[in-house]
Amino acid sequence: MKRKLLFGERMLLGDGTEPFNAVIPFRLRGTFKEEDIQYALNQLQGKHPWLRAVIHHDEQNIPWFEVPERNLPIPIRTVSRNGEDHWQKESEREWQTLFQYGERPLIRFVWIKGEEVSDMLFAFHHCLCDGGSAMAFLYEFLKILDNPSAEIGVEHPILGIQDVVPSEILTNRKQKLKAKLIGRLAATAIKCIPVGKKAVERKNDYLIHWKFDKALSQELISYCKSMEVTVNTFLSAAVLQAFKKIRGESAFNKVSCPVDIRRFAKQIKEDHIFAFGLMIVVSANHKMSFSENLRLMQESVERKTSKLNPYITMMVMESAHDALKNFTKLLKHGKSSNDCMFSNLGRIQIPHQYKEFTLDTIFSPSVIGPLGNTTTMVTSTFRGEMDFSFVGSEGYLPYAEALAIRDEVIQTVKLQLDHIAVL
Repeated sequence: MKRKLLFGERMLLGDGTEPFNAVIPFRLRGTFKEEDIQYALNQLQGKHPWLRAVIHHDEQNIPWFEVPERNLPIPIRTVSRNGEDHWQKESEREWQTLFQYGERPLIRFVWIKGEEVSDMLFAFHHCLCDGGSAMAFLYEFLKILDNPSAEIGVEHPILGIQDVVPSEILTNRKQKLKAKLIGRLAATAIKCIPVGKKAVERKNDYLIHWKFDKALSQELISYCKSMEVTVNTFLSAAVLQAFKKIRGESAFNKVSCPVDIRRFAKQIKEDHIFAFGLMIVVSANHKMSFSENLRLMQESVERKTSKLNPYITMMVMESAHDALKNFTKLLKHGKSSNDCMFSNLGRIQIPHQYKEFTLDTIFSPSVIGPLGNTTTMVTSTFRGEMDFSFVGSEGYLPYAEALAIRDEVIQTVKLQLDHIAVL
């Protein structure tokens, strides 16, 4: 089984010399055996063919996912647990570790082993899948780790654009022409945009982590409902305000927010191993109050989201493979134009109580790669607590400023909730 990488996947893969890795850490209370962990990982590979895949290049240097006849197990690295924050150090190590994708799978596992508590990490190349896919196989892994005979089904993998874009759109002459025309215009425009000779020096990467307790998390959710805005919009507004206050004129007033393609393309199932994403950009009007801004931003988010068309977007990108090199150069060498990417995975619907162990927490994923500004904030909610991972690089956002932005986001949330409580 094999398939060509799509445009977005090739962009994330790069030339193989720089990692673009995502990490999902989680904490379990219980005792475990390595053979049981390996068995659960093997079962995951049995369901999902692309978790067994390597990447090979053909004679035109086009990369292909290819499932080898001989099964290549997901490697496990075991280290002794050294404190509550040890998982952060191992996350940062996994960001920097290249995948030997021609010889091994694009996923690996880290067991931070303790006597009664273990932290575990799934690390995977971002060209393999997104956070939604990763949460699906995390759920399946825990299910099998608890009960080796549990059924998790078999994935019918996506084998190309034809498995995502309906045939009546994909073969429509008008749509094909439209996609090709937009692709050519974009490719030409990208060539004309001036870029520097050198990419920005990233310097040291870092991870900042924090949580909101159940009470604060629930207050925030209730406040957003009363304001008729999403938690995502509220937190985006808080992030924009924090960047403006801390960075002043250096702030761009732009946050990129991923939108799950599964909302629009129902052909992509929750458990599909797939990496393609959609994006909108959110900005604030700093002349307005925070609460006034929320409603305007929510209207903007809904308007932009309604215009997203995953099918045409994919067709445009697939018509522009010859522009990949120029597009990647633009991302790497062009000036940053947004403050950060902000991603809200929402409520993670994975059980926490199992027969053999307890899933104490799932830390929000982190991801870092070489395509421009690395500043990324990811939040998720598990067992009623909002969890935040804030990733950055000194060359784009100094660590001290990132800490100040975190504090400002937390203060903004609390001030808004205190204000509503007083009213």
